[in-house]
Amino acid sequence: MDDLSLKKFDRVVSILTSLQSKRTVKAQELADKFNVSLRTIYRDIKTLEASGVPLIGEAGIGYSIVEGYRLPPIMFTKQEASSFVTAEKLMASFADKNIRESFQSGVEKVKSVLKSADKDWLQAIDNQIAIYHQKKLFNETLPHVLETVLESIASKKQINLFYKSFNEEYTKRIIEPVGVFNEYSYWYILGYCTLREDYRKFRTDRIEGLTLTDIAFTKEHGSIEELRKRDSSENKRLIRILVDKSVTKYLTGTKKYYGFIKEQTKDNLVEMDFMAEEQYDEYFVRWLLMFADYATIIEPVSLKDKIREMLNRIVARL
Repeated sequence: MDDLSLKKFDRVVSILTSLQSKRTVKAQELADKFNVSLRTIYRDIKTLEASGVPLIGEAGIGYSIVEGYRLPPIMFTKQEASSFVTAEKLMASFADKNIRESFQSGVEKVKSVLKSADKDWLQAIDNQIAIYHQKKLFNETLPHVLETVLESIASKKQINLFYKSFNEEYTKRIIEPVGVFNEYSYWYILGYCTLREDYRKFRTDRIEGLTLTDIAFTKEHGSIEELRKRDSSENKRLIRILVDKSVTKYLTGTKKYYGFIKEQTKDNLVEMDFMAEEQYDEYFVRWLLMFADYATIIEPVSLKDKIREMLNRIVARL
């Protein structure tokens, strides 16, 4: 088989995999994915049909495999399977109980179709991959948080939420989840809050209870990317500090937790910019105090006052 034929074979197999993984796939989507023309995709689709794969093509919708048609199991390379094993370790640390168990079940199915030699290879590396994570990401009494939220997004049904706020206040909310995201090692739900009539984010470890309702969403929501961009610019203000260059290497792992956006070196100083909500100033101040003798606040001036207040409280307790 020459190189051209081999490329076509690999592409046709990949198209078949794409058709198996989605209800419908548009020809343009496939053309973009494989960087070929639409005419080439149409020829590949005819190749699949000629090989006996029953396909349905609908104008403006895309291609799909006839419901009920069963294909032989897909075989995985050991490199592909090892990526699942690595992901399994991550899921064990970063997902809630139900999602974690579902993923583990899926990985077992992947392992079941591997050749014996590949199974031995995976077994050899399985116990050598470890994820160390100390933060509490979910309420242990709620094993189904992510599962419920994803069901809500798919079915467009509201969720009743019992939530502990940043100030340790307990509130009941009705939300319409738009998406979930992981940031600063925590999981967040971004959704429309009917109480506030605006979009809010809710940290999963502060959720004390949640139930999926039969009530449909009240409005159409944008994508999580659009709402995240809006959230990053609203309700935040600029914090700018100057830090001695000699200590900046010790801040690399922590500055991202306080809204760090950019920095600029000026001789022996580094100017750092942060975007953060004022309600989190106390956290920023406590972090800044760790290296305050090497730092100067440029703006806002109000942050200097908060540092003085905290220092006065500290001195009073000594």
